[in-house]
Amino acid sequence: MKNPVIVLLITLCSGMLFLSAGSVHAQPDESILVTKHNLSISGPGAIKAVFEKRVCIFCHTPHRARGDISGLWNRDDSSEQYVPYDSSTMYATVGQPTGASKLCLSCHDGTIALGALVSETQEIAFAGGIRFMPEGQSKLGSDLSDDHPISFTYNSALASSNLEIIDPSLLPSEIKLDKNSQLQCTTCHDPHNNVRGKFLVLSNSFSNLCRACHEKNGWALTAHSVSNATWNNIGPDPWPHTTYTTVAENACENCHKPHSANGPAWLLNELFEEDNCIFCHNGNVAATNMETELTKPYRHDVQNYNGIHEPLEDVTTGSVQDHVECTDCHNPHWSNSTPSSGAPLVSGANQGVTGINLSGQAIQVASNQYEICFKCHADNNVLSVMSIDRDIQQLNTRMEFDSANPSYHPVEFQGVNTNVPSLLPAYTTSSKIFCTDCHNSDSGPAGPHGSFNEYLLELNYSTQDFTVEDSQSYALCYKCHDRNSILADESFSAHNSHIVTYQAPCSACHDAHGISYTQGNSLNNSHLINFDINIVLPEQGTIRFDDTGTFSGQCTLNCHASPHNLRVYP
Repeated sequence: MKNPVIVLLITLCSGMLFLSAGSVHAQPDESILVTKHNLSISGPGAIKAVFEKRVCIFCHTPHRARGDISGLWNRDDSSEQYVPYDSSTMYATVGQPTGASKLCLSCHDGTIALGALVSETQEIAFAGGIRFMPEGQSKLGSDLSDDHPISFTYNSALASSNLEIIDPSLLPSEIKLDKNSQLQCTTCHDPHNNVRGKFLVLSNSFSNLCRACHEKNGWALTAHSVSNATWNNIGPDPWPHTTYTTVAENACENCHKPHSANGPAWLLNELFEEDNCIFCHNGNVAATNMETELTKPYRHDVQNYNGIHEPLEDVTTGSVQDHVECTDCHNPHWSNSTPSSGAPLVSGANQGVTGINLSGQAIQVASNQYEICFKCHADNNVLSVMSIDRDIQQLNTRMEFDSANPSYHPVEFQGVNTNVPSLLPAYTTSSKIFCTDCHNSDSGPAGPHGSFNEYLLELNYSTQDFTVEDSQSYALCYKCHDRNSILADESFSAHNSHIVTYQAPCSACHDAHGISYTQGNSLNNSHLINFDINIVLPEQGTIRFDDTGTFSGQCTLNCHASPHNLRVYP
């Protein structure tokens, strides 16, 4: 025979408003009896009372309940001072927990004994001598900085200030704010109903619960929302906190963890930013292995920085500490597999990334690949020393590629020179190229992640004097320029003698990026002429090339102890 007291309490609890108006999500045919919130002796979980048979008593009581809270509440509030969530991208004001969240924390912060109830004169004993919420994911503690923010006003004004937040009037019926329009624990969790796991009010498969409030730009087409890739069970489990098996099903939780996140700011799964990417992009979920690329001797060293990158950082201010992280070049909410429609436009892999435009101004979304590179290699150059000492010194690549320059590789615009007979058929003098046509992985997945070639180059490019010319010495140059044409002197009458006979590298004369119009001119610096001053020395105090017309010029300099005093070519 059923205990009539238990029947009465269950009946009362199933009909009462839990904590505040609008916070009950459980349906009549769903019972708390089968959830971990049944802390009575009949409870299914490991945490339960030794003798107590009443189920609802641990939160509610029909007699001697607190008079200051609705719902016949049976627990005292914690006196803890909480550390609320905070980040640079937080638009709402988050303070101490209020309303339903404060009530949930009376168990889940671990400071009040589970059996300490207002209605009871003695603390109810729990199996195994447990008194407080044991360590684990359910114990949130008083530091809530690693948990989704709670107890903040979620209204239309907030949605207007953050356009990636859904207006509260459009929230699904399962998502409920409290009477003060605040988001509480009970917005996402129904304490009476665990049908969906974790007491969620909606299934979070494909991040349906997250996306009920968050509408990230570009999300519909990103690989993280559509990919059916699964973990191959090698290496660390990228999703230890979920039960989902594909990238698309995990969605937001590929990178984020709503409670007890290891990376508190932005609730990242991992403390080290790059690990949130690498744990999938190491070949164990994604098809390509970026982890190997990032260990090569020349690389974007994402593992050398932590806690520096900010989503809203503006490098034009000069106050941003030098760093590189995956998210400096990739936006995980937008990134997809769409190819670029042509140089220099970004591909899907780089969509939605901030950049610096041709004028040196910060832009929220880069359209061209070079705008992303300019964040670290233009006015705010992370490099402080020239890789090659040149007659004209310039570290700002934005200025090196300017269309007003006497010469430049066609990264921003098509080139100046209309006579380039050495170009291979894939290229014309109207072509434009990507930064990654030169700076790229030497093998494996595309992109400037890592290379065994100096300067993070896709192919070898020797800059040492007395280099023996062959197809590999200047493989990078020969990717676009026909080696046979170069050695046949079709564009410069002394190419062969310079690089074959005298073994001078291409870089002795040519500055691969370009020469800024603020420093050079079309008479002396056409054809990317900017001499390596460790190889080319002054002659009578002068190092100079003069362009005298199509395929002709003259030099005044000293190279390999050979004086050139207005030496004419051809």
